[in-house]
Amino acid sequence: MYKYKINEILDNMPMKEYKKAIKVIPKIIGVSQNTFANYRSIKMDDEKDIPYQKVILLEKIFGVESGSLMNFKIVQKSLAEILLEDLHHG
Repeated sequence: MYKYKINEILDNMPMKEYKKAIKVIPKIIGVSQNTFANYRSIKMDDEKDIPYQKVILLEKIFGVESGSLMNFKIVQKSLAEILLEDLHHG
């Protein structure tokens, strides 16, 4: 499984749009065709990642909600929860 839904979104486009998209998107986000291809092939367990600003740009380009381009959820307690736990344990 891929870390990001880029291929899934592109694969749902008509072929004519798909071909244009894979040429124009790298230009819009300021990366090479090769780098964009690398972004598309990042697997879930890879250490590699797409820079945050590029993810935001891709979400806007694809018209998806912030955070919905990722195929995973980041689970993290809030600072308030951490401090409250520390207070109870410390």
